[in-house]
Amino acid sequence: SVNKEIRNDEGGHPYIYLELEDAWVWDMYRPARFVSSVRVVTFKDVNIEELAGKDI
Repeated sequence: SVNKEIRNDEGGHPYIYLELEDAWVWDMYRPARFVSSVRVVTFKDVNIEELAGKDI
């Protein structure tokens, strides 16, 4: 599942706050890619793709 919020920092600049469950996350500092839950905070692009049940 994906929960998305667009928030603003103290200076009024927008950023995206995501909560993902059962996700594959690419991060060069993360040792494991498949995670049961993760929070992402970013002001840059994020690609999210939902896989069909047969692809899981």
